[in-house]
Amino acid sequence: MNINISSLHFKADQKLEAFITEKVEKLGKMHDGIIGAEVTLKLENTDKPENKTADIRIKIRGNDAMAAKTAKTFEEATDDAVDALKKQLIKVKDKERGN
Repeated sequence: MNINISSLHFKADQKLEAFITEKVEKLGKMHDGIIGAEVTLKLENTDKPENKTADIRIKIRGNDAMAAKTAKTFEEATDDAVDALKKQLIKVKDKERGN
């Protein structure tokens, strides 16, 4: 699976990119039709400590699944977005099976 990680207004370090790649690759085991993923990391301009957003788009044959979550850390936001995508992938698989 091809994973493209981009960060807006800052430079993501190798450790963060490796963490995101590992999490997103696990989604590939849930569905055979995943072509790739685009991850966008953003620093929101707010006073709240929850200002880090992970926006993940999974490209699947036929349609895309997308989730964006905001948290105190990029790791936490990525975890939340991946959890949301897992639920979406389950729904996509059920729909493909005709359930």
